[in-house]
Amino acid sequence: MTPPSAPVSVWLAAAFDPLLIALAVWLGWKADQFGKVFIAAIAALAASAVFAWLVTLAGIPWIAPIGRDLPILFPVRAVGALIWASFGFGLRRALRR
Repeated sequence: MTPPSAPVSVWLAAAFDPLLIALAVWLGWKADQFGKVFIAAIAALAASAVFAWLVTLAGIPWIAPIGRDLPILFPVRAVGALIWASFGFGLRRALRR
């Protein structure tokens, strides 16, 4: 039995999901402590995963679809959400100075 594999382009699509980016950056921007960046990343991950699943279920094309026969790539999405939320947090701190 061989483990399933996905091309790198699918991995990048999961990390660059537009809704994931928008939510993670916005929630990271709103975080007033770095510890809250992790909560922002989890919230962005959950919301974007549910949205991508609903869009895929409706049959609408999406950049990073989630389905029964499609790779979900939660670790890639989680790391991407954390990076984007950290970016939003850091950007706000940099602009405040």
